[in-house]
Amino acid sequence: MPGSTHPLGRPAAQPGRGGAAPGHVVVLHRWSDRYVDYARYLDHTAHRVSYVTTERALTHLPSAQAAGVELVDSTENAKAVREAVDRLAERHGPPTRIVALQETDLDLAAVLRDELSLPGPGAEELRPVRDKLLMAQRLAAHAVPTPATAGAPDRAAVTRFAAAHGWPVLVKPRRGTASAHVTRLDSPQALAAYVFPADTDMIVQPWVPDRILHVDGVFDGRDLGFWRASRYLSTCLEFTSGEALGSVEIDDGAALERVGALTARAARALLARPSVFHLELFESETGALTVLELGARPGGAEVPFVWREVHGVDLMAAAFAHQTGTPDPTPAAPPAAGRVGGWLLVPPSVPAPCRVRSVTLPEDGPAYARSVPYRGQSMTGGGYEHAGARFRFAGRGTAE
Repeated sequence: MPGSTHPLGRPAAQPGRGGAAPGHVVVLHRWSDRYVDYARYLDHTAHRVSYVTTERALTHLPSAQAAGVELVDSTENAKAVREAVDRLAERHGPPTRIVALQETDLDLAAVLRDELSLPGPGAEELRPVRDKLLMAQRLAAHAVPTPATAGAPDRAAVTRFAAAHGWPVLVKPRRGTASAHVTRLDSPQALAAYVFPADTDMIVQPWVPDRILHVDGVFDGRDLGFWRASRYLSTCLEFTSGEALGSVEIDDGAALERVGALTARAARALLARPSVFHLELFESETGALTVLELGARPGGAEVPFVWREVHGVDLMAAAFAHQTGTPDPTPAAPPAAGRVGGWLLVPPSVPAPCRVRSVTLPEDGPAYARSVPYRGQSMTGGGYEHAGARFRFAGRGTAE
């Protein structure tokens, strides 16, 4: 698919405008659990919907109703994905929309839209929510509090940053997900021993010991729609080193008022159109808030399940609608205040890859849903979905 033309040379349709059908929607898909329900989001008998996915992720796809399904070894393999899209275009017509709902697939989907001249977020529009250095610069330019951030091409740059801001520091990929390759460096000696990842642009930030919050919801292009704020009970970085990762929604009205105001400012600074978002914040002991980063996609881990099962709102359906130009199904009025949700991820007791020898669970645990590996299962890692045992909770308040 060279340049900006379709494989078959036909111009892109403009689906979702004036009632037009979405045409041929190509979805990049990587989940094996029921994170999404594409067949409910778009009638597969009335519209052409095709999938580029992996064998592992086929389980819950509506393959029998799909116009086509192409398997690749990984949806991060850009060459294989392009070839798969070309084959689908030859059989079912040129794509009119490219959809990707998982964070790791957003960049390639944006590049494909640019190459095919399709509607939706392209690479340049996506940059402020994928490039963490640009994100920090954009937030600062809009007077949104955010940690000091600088490029970290080498040890000299990190040394200069630490001289200005102190140790410890965090070195992380300029574009990254799920705390992969994020490293805390406590001293010049630790920096001297640090090996920079190959072919990866890095940034450096101060290590901040504050509590971490995440905010999930829908931005309508001007203001916040539905949103919920949660507090991590540990950190994503600690999870990468074998600690359990938990989160619980916040029901403190005063705290939510402050979080909502800052979230709206950050969304306006970074999002160019309606979008589902996942925002992470630092909260100091005095309650001061600082924006860490914002993603233009549904939150990961158990967030989409908790939203559907506890609050009755499908963030994936909203994100799918934004990318296909179909009506956003998010209700016009927020759900009545009720239960508070939470979740917990428990990694295996040794790093993956490993094989499960035993699983010990309470007889009557408080989780309303759980996904637990079986004895003998091979644990290979690969994102929060495959990181270990997963639990979801609901209660009448945060404390419960």
